[in-house]
Amino acid sequence: MMAKRIEYDVLFVGGGVASLSAAHRLVDLAKQNNASVRIGVLEKGKDFGAHVLSGAVSNPRSVKKLFPDYETNGFPLEGKCAQSNVTILGRKKAWDMPSFFAPPELNKTGYLILSLSEVCRWMAANLHEKVKETPSIVVDLYTGFAGQEILYDGNRVAGVRVDSTGNAENDNCYAKVTVFGDKMFLSRDLYAKFNLTPTPQTWAVGVKEVWETEKDLSGKVWHTIGFPLLDGSFGGGFIYGLKDKKLAIGMVTGLDSDNPALRPPQILQSLKKHPWVQEMLKGGKIVKYGASLIPEGGYYSLPREFAVDGAMVVGDALGVLDVKGFSGVDKAMETGMTAAETLFAAVQKKDYSAATLGAYKQALMDGWVGQELKKSRYYRWAFHENKKLFSDYLPTVVNGLDDANIYAGGVSAFLSGPAGLIGSALDLKKLMDGGTEIGPVQWKDDRTNTKPDFKAKPLAEPDGFVKGTVYSTADVVFYANTHYHHGNAHITEFNAEACKRCIGRYHGSGNEVPCAGDCTAEVHEVREKDGVKYHFMNLENCVQCRTCEIVCPEKNLRVNGAEHGSGPDFTGL
Repeated sequence: MMAKRIEYDVLFVGGGVASLSAAHRLVDLAKQNNASVRIGVLEKGKDFGAHVLSGAVSNPRSVKKLFPDYETNGFPLEGKCAQSNVTILGRKKAWDMPSFFAPPELNKTGYLILSLSEVCRWMAANLHEKVKETPSIVVDLYTGFAGQEILYDGNRVAGVRVDSTGNAENDNCYAKVTVFGDKMFLSRDLYAKFNLTPTPQTWAVGVKEVWETEKDLSGKVWHTIGFPLLDGSFGGGFIYGLKDKKLAIGMVTGLDSDNPALRPPQILQSLKKHPWVQEMLKGGKIVKYGASLIPEGGYYSLPREFAVDGAMVVGDALGVLDVKGFSGVDKAMETGMTAAETLFAAVQKKDYSAATLGAYKQALMDGWVGQELKKSRYYRWAFHENKKLFSDYLPTVVNGLDDANIYAGGVSAFLSGPAGLIGSALDLKKLMDGGTEIGPVQWKDDRTNTKPDFKAKPLAEPDGFVKGTVYSTADVVFYANTHYHHGNAHITEFNAEACKRCIGRYHGSGNEVPCAGDCTAEVHEVREKDGVKYHFMNLENCVQCRTCEIVCPEKNLRVNGAEHGSGPDFTGL
């Protein structure tokens, strides 16, 4: 339990890589200038990293900047990418694109292969070590404390209310500046209060498994397109060879899909049925599963301001992941380090106004983060506006690949595609490269894209896969190691009648409701009593991904941070 009226100079909400990078840099600046600073970090997971999931193959630039000795100081590396591939998957065959043909942004050679959960755990422990001999610098790390509500003093952010203990004052944690590095659990409320978002964020959901395998694939990286994502949805797969004969395998799917029943864990199971993937998994066993949201809107989904009086946003709360090349970890770390420069100046001047904290936005956008986001500003939009490439043309390419020689056929399938393919591809490339100026784009909420009458095309899946390599969603969630304390009702359903209307609309059209159809852990289901269908939640399964909230057509669900360290354990993912 926290002490009464606990207060910090800087309080970080969310113990992810952005917050921890900011805390590290702030400590470095305080030590270099013989200054005093009090820092608190709130992490809702039972340990740092327990709720953190990412691919992750990252450009080393930000790690090098924050930890110049990262190769010798114990920083947790899974390896470096020695072989990078972009692979087109048919239903039976796989074709590695030649380097001259593959998108250059997906060439990850020399990048760091990371388990982001392990990185966050190490960064938190290292932060404690860094301040051991410096009593003027206080760093308090709290695990199992979820921010539940933003506290205000007028229009100034004053801190947050954390897990409820039944004592209002003990539930509050105050700060001169509160930095939100969460995945929109609380920062969404900040955006709403100050009307900071001119256009909504657009999201994808990533599902990932880690396997122990017989083969040593360390240092090898594949990004896949094609099978099994052939319903028109944006996305693709990834396979990363880790150290100690482990393999990370996952699928990323855009939530702006027309399909109300993506079933993300089952898209991943379909990928694993492919003969090419089966060969990698042969003789192996699954050890971890998890899911997480990915902010994909980029440049035009950034908030108008990155700071208000008494608060700032960093990392995924800001939404700086660059979907072009999936550059997220390095940019999140850079937001934290850049924010720390502004925070240190603010603490020294004792000025925590939006005017002072606002210098952070200009510094970030004038640097490489802002430059790269601007250059790729239309990358995700290009795919959104050219959905036929995924719904019509890509299946044709896949069929051509399966029916032809695996190498020559891959190229010829592109060249002999249906009428309109070449033109659509050229239009797509112009937008992707940022060479065409079309002005600001206006994303709609992802939930508005789903269609109750969507007709899924049957997916012909490979057969002959090995028993024990493919799981039901109910079974695979076991490997997320979820645990909830009694009474931890962390998902709010606002109106039961709204759920019934939604069920009637989607079931009446022969489709599943999005909260159930897009769920990554079988939390949501439709039950029936006395002839009436209603929404039911298996809260003990929840992996805290927030997908249901994003896709709910009625805006009728809110996922709150799990209290008391409950939720999944993504350690090692």
